[in-house]
Amino acid sequence: MLRVALFFLAAALFAQRPPDPAAELLWPNGAPGAVGAEDLDKPSLTPWLPDKGNGMAVVVCPGGGYGALALDHEGKQIAQWLNSQGIAAFVLKYRLGPRYRHPAPLADAQQALRMVRARGAYQKIGIWGFSAGGHLASTAATLFDGPETRPDFAILAYPVITFTDEPQVHKGSRRNLLGDAPDPQLAQALSTELRVTANTPPVFLFHTNEDKGVPPENSILFYLACRKAGVPVEMHVYERGPHGVGLAQTDYALASWSGRLADWLQRR
Repeated sequence: MLRVALFFLAAALFAQRPPDPAAELLWPNGAPGAVGAEDLDKPSLTPWLPDKGNGMAVVVCPGGGYGALALDHEGKQIAQWLNSQGIAAFVLKYRLGPRYRHPAPLADAQQALRMVRARGAYQKIGIWGFSAGGHLASTAATLFDGPETRPDFAILAYPVITFTDEPQVHKGSRRNLLGDAPDPQLAQALSTELRVTANTPPVFLFHTNEDKGVPPENSILFYLACRKAGVPVEMHVYERGPHGVGLAQTDYALASWSGRLADWLQRR
């Protein structure tokens, strides 16, 4: 009887959870360069709004090697954490390879920033990316085409950064974004450690020393580029932890990284 009661209690609690917010199409009349009309041809933005906002918003770019999207632990969970800090979150579902190559993902990220800015409700709008989503966020932070698409800050979690430093390249991300034999000049143009300037917004970097998927040298290269350009930057490299940990909520030591981020966001 107790087991049955617990089952119905759990079902009742689940039923009371508010539904996830609805996604909004980035391009209601069709994305530029769309090759079809399926769901994967329709990039979108899902708004997660806090009960009481503090005037900040973040576009969230989940990772997945430019071939998939980790929409739960690098999307929904991130949005919920941001909401707990009073920050509005907008989870981006961007177009992926091999169906789409550069510049489609960057166009989606820039359109997302335009859409959030057009709401007129936020004083600071940042971008936060994980793994390949970190590459996309770093691209948005270095290759913006005007004030509407320049984020006010960037958060890069175990990001893919370089496409030219061969020992450190995440080849799957490069292949999905640029193809099997990318033009060397394009690969260099999208190695974002080479694109940092004094106009790059403040950056927060998080990585782990044990990351075998995307070596921490990626974050270090970007950190050094920011240092050279005089860009405000903070980096935390934890000793332990695999690639793709998200908020690392089940790891007591590693989970503290979100506290460091919260402190950094307070200063923004």
